[in-house]
Amino acid sequence: MLRISAIHHIAIICSDYEVSKDFYTRILGFAIIAENYREERRSYKLDLALNGIYSIELFSFPDPPKRTSRPEAAGLRHLAFAVPDMDSTVAYLDQNNIVSEPVRIDEFTGRRFTFISDPDGLPIEFYEEEDHN
Repeated sequence: MLRISAIHHIAIICSDYEVSKDFYTRILGFAIIAENYREERRSYKLDLALNGIYSIELFSFPDPPKRTSRPEAAGLRHLAFAVPDMDSTVAYLDQNNIVSEPVRIDEFTGRRFTFISDPDGLPIEFYEEEDHN
């Protein structure tokens, strides 16, 4: 059996590097580990950490194709982040002019969740860690 110990990182290609960099760092709170420009590819590679753990590689490439559909195209469906409290998460999103879907209840766990979109329309889920009802 293959022994996988953890998810190492998630790679995301963005269409507007500065907008996505701001979204993932200022809005979502990821810390920059390293930022490199690769001249031969005309591409940035931004390494981001969440709570000190390497998590996301954000890439820019000239004219990347658009995402096919949301969210039911084959392939990666969405990213999900655990949050301690849904009410404060939604309030923070509202304060930062980030539109979130109505909060729903997971029919299997009873936990609350909502979705937003990153600047390129990638679905991002916020899933409440504990029952706060």
